[in-house]
Amino acid sequence: MRVATNGVIRPAARAAALLVVVLLLLVIVRLPWAGDLGVHAATIERLRHDLADPGNPLVDDDTPSPYYSPWMLLLGCLAKVTGLGTFVVLRVAAVAGLGLLVTGVWHFVRTLTERRTAPPLALLCLLLLWGPALFNWSGFLGLNSLALTVSYPSTFALGLSFHFWALLRKSLRGAGETAGWPAFLGLGLLWSVILLSHQFTGVVASFGALAMVLGARPWPARQTLVCLAAGLALGLAALTAWPYYSFFDLLGMGGLEEIHRSLYRHLLPHFGLALIGVAALALRWRRDRRDPLVLFFLLGAAMFAAGGLTGHYSWGRVLPAALIPAQLAAAVEVFEAGRAGVRRAFAAVLGAALLVGAWTQAGTLGYVVPRDALPAPVAARSKPPWPGYNWLTPQVGYGDVVMAKTFPSRQIPAYGPYTVAPGYPDFFLPDQETRLAAVHSYFAPDTSRAQRLEILRRYGVRWIVAYPGDGGLRPGDPALREAGRGPRGQVLYEVLVRPLGALTPE
Repeated sequence: MRVATNGVIRPAARAAALLVVVLLLLVIVRLPWAGDLGVHAATIERLRHDLADPGNPLVDDDTPSPYYSPWMLLLGCLAKVTGLGTFVVLRVAAVAGLGLLVTGVWHFVRTLTERRTAPPLALLCLLLLWGPALFNWSGFLGLNSLALTVSYPSTFALGLSFHFWALLRKSLRGAGETAGWPAFLGLGLLWSVILLSHQFTGVVASFGALAMVLGARPWPARQTLVCLAAGLALGLAALTAWPYYSFFDLLGMGGLEEIHRSLYRHLLPHFGLALIGVAALALRWRRDRRDPLVLFFLLGAAMFAAGGLTGHYSWGRVLPAALIPAQLAAAVEVFEAGRAGVRRAFAAVLGAALLVGAWTQAGTLGYVVPRDALPAPVAARSKPPWPGYNWLTPQVGYGDVVMAKTFPSRQIPAYGPYTVAPGYPDFFLPDQETRLAAVHSYFAPDTSRAQRLEILRRYGVRWIVAYPGDGGLRPGDPALREAGRGPRGQVLYEVLVRPLGALTPE
């Protein structure tokens, strides 16, 4: 019966996984814009112009930034040396991140089972076993979410994490050339690169690593634990020595709770299909009370629950530490569950869940297929990506300061300009609240013309991007010149008054 079951699953899983990978490669060609793409593009722009001291990626200030990670530094070097455009470099990042993710899943799953069909099935579970309602967030591997974030550092860090867990399992077993001091020291450095590249994914990677150690069989020998401690120490040293920002200063930062509150809403619609994986974890726990996937899940679920109970909603970003082991367990248990009847039943339920997940995320096709060429039900599920601000570049130069509200401020720095206030929370920007207040005041209806002009001069604003009705100086004001128009009625104004630093006596 096992042969019959495998004979059905093997070709279906491999074909479906291949189609998904091809779809994601086609998405990379289009590189749909959403979410945080602007800040990552801006980071590459700053590094392209100054690798040693790039300054703040979003505003004209010389501050450190957690966006300057080892991965982004490498991409910045690529942009500087080759002269490739920023969005071309982001496509390179997307291909590399997707490659790391696919090979990392294969590498890690092969340490869990010898079944050759398990890795492609595991990839499908990671991408499709979510919920009947669409959910997108960086660091979360749903197909639609990954399509929008494949070029982000979070994808790179997740792909690296799967390789990290696989190499750690092999090293703990002392298998072949992977064991010994060099292996554990290398793992320590790899751990630090993951943490520096995407801090939330670094926490997930750390929980996974702890689970691999606690679930290792046989229990690691004393010499192995000493090597593990040395690798940990080297990783901590690398985190301390990173010159672009202080990693440990991030530990005491707040201000992210409200942004992440939505992670605790609509849990069943967003993640309900993963409960199949929780059932698979229960089967694994009955066989082995120290199963690493079970321990991984428990660590992630405990921290996620603690965040919800205490109001630390940013802890919700650890949720992949619960979802990933559940999704992987679902794939592996199709082959490892005890009786043939149980395996067949589990495979049928999992197959149905994957179909539901695929339909939920069918709108991903809209990123590579014209909307009018899609069947109407699929087209209804697809959302057009953000249009971007290419239309600014003929006039707005690198380093120019633009006054804009929050949403445009998340995209404009991708093309080289700065904004008055950052579009994202910036822990290392000391006057962040003052800048946010200045933008609010400029656009507020009760602000006087003199006050608006003073704000523009104070921050050296050269350009203003505004939608009709945003507020600010009226369109015919002599301090402004209309310089262009963009999508959805946006207007680009050139500011004709000089900044405070440029004022000279008459």
